[in-house]
Amino acid sequence: MRRKVTVIGAGNVGATAAMRLAEKELADVVLLDVLEGVPAGKALDLAEAAPIEGHDCRILGCTNQYANAEGSDIIIITAGIPRKPGMSRDDLLATNMGIMTTVVREVAAVAPNSILIIVSNPLDAMCHVAYDVSGFPKQRVMGMAGVLDSARFRAFIGMELNVSVENIHAFVLGGHGDTMVPVSRYSTVGGIPITELLPPARIKALEDRTRSGGAEIVGLLKTGSAYYAPASAAVEMAEAILKDKKKILPCTTYLEGEYGINNLFIGVPVKLGAKGIEQVIEIKLNEEEKKALQFSADAVRKLVEDMKRLSK
Repeated sequence: MRRKVTVIGAGNVGATAAMRLAEKELADVVLLDVLEGVPAGKALDLAEAAPIEGHDCRILGCTNQYANAEGSDIIIITAGIPRKPGMSRDDLLATNMGIMTTVVREVAAVAPNSILIIVSNPLDAMCHVAYDVSGFPKQRVMGMAGVLDSARFRAFIGMELNVSVENIHAFVLGGHGDTMVPVSRYSTVGGIPITELLPPARIKALEDRTRSGGAEIVGLLKTGSAYYAPASAAVEMAEAILKDKKKILPCTTYLEGEYGINNLFIGVPVKLGAKGIEQVIEIKLNEEEKKALQFSADAVRKLVEDMKRLSK
């Protein structure tokens, strides 16, 4: 049976994710958006590239026709709006909460056995919305932030040391934002901790650049935000699930006591396989790392509390 992935949101992130899924021949793709013609046009463009790229994945683009998502193995949700000039944080949170609620209600009805990968921001908070609205078990609702943030950390380490990124393993804990926690002690190049390869000042600079990685790109683009790396991060997660790879990746997941955190979506290492999040990996953190992770968790919890206030 052919696998199927539905991508909600045909903007830069969603369209790039659809392209990566098809070119890796992971699944047939449904690209859904509220804009008339846009998902169909991008899907047709991708289909016309297929003879050149050499794949036979089917790509369907449609507007608000959620029935086409029926039977999807995975739903990748990128829908939402960026913060605009003059828009308050509460306005952004309320708008994207409404979008996420509508989207998840629709896809859960037609693809009740699917796994949800959330990309929309604010990511950790949107995972809570998806979890509550879908009624899915926690193993089948996750956010992609950790894979993206860790990839940025790996890229910066590679640039600093002038080594292949293939040799680099790194991961980032916590919420997707300024409070994320790059864990340098567990970040390695060819198995060697970066703490053995770089002085503390350079490591701190790389950690700080990782925390502001998204903002750095926004500052350069002026009129947009990152999409190549976010799309690749979501697709790496989808591939681990579709191929049952049992891959250890940092993902936003619902914790119930792990790391001393309860009833909160936050980024930690997990094992990804056919059932979704099959195991939360608990690593030993030192006191400084524990404090930083708790600070990040508190920031996420504040967002969740704000959503509850706005929904009243």
